[in-house]
Amino acid sequence: MANVEVYLEIGAKRVFAVAVDWPGWCRAGKDEESALQALIDYAPRYAKVVGRSAGFRPPKKVSELKVTERLKGDATTDFGAPGAIPKSDRGRLADSELVRLEKLFDRCWVSFERAAKLAKGRALAKGPRGGGRNLAQIREHVSGAEESYAAQVGLRGDLKPAVRARAAGELPDRGPRGGERWPARFAIRRAAWHVLDHAWEIEDRLAPNG
Repeated sequence: MANVEVYLEIGAKRVFAVAVDWPGWCRAGKDEESALQALIDYAPRYAKVVGRSAGFRPPKKVSELKVTERLKGDATTDFGAPGAIPKSDRGRLADSELVRLEKLFDRCWVSFERAAKLAKGRALAKGPRGGGRNLAQIREHVSGAEESYAAQVGLRGDLKPAVRARAAGELPDRGPRGGERWPARFAIRRAAWHVLDHAWEIEDRLAPNG
């Protein structure tokens, strides 16, 4: 898989490398080089999430990545979450592409539920990878965040109906106070990253002996 398009979100302390067309495949590093390498390191793990039928073939080298944009990050970036919207996300989203992105997003949720099922009744190790949340708190956090993402798109409730309405042009680009609402493509990518990042957190924090 050569020339996989990615963009970089560059903060003062952290850089995110984000795959343009593969929601959830997004990793961070202290600089551009380490962020891109982290993306490559996680490519096999991401491939297991989306499955071969999605057409994803994990690249093995940073040279197989093509940086299409460099975006200025902010405090959110340095805190540990991607938040900058690339120019390519502001264009029209075709119906077929929306369907594809939703399927990939659903695969991220499947991965989360699988990890949660595996962790049920087992101890999660505490430490820098995951902090102190237990499984129930992680689940509550991920579900609550998705509701807030729907509001960022322009509707309360579930994310996918909000994204579909946004893609169909049924929601304005700006909210009542003038702030930019999340484009449909960005909303799916951001939500997929959050779901999958916590799925991997659960997997990484599972204590060896439960």
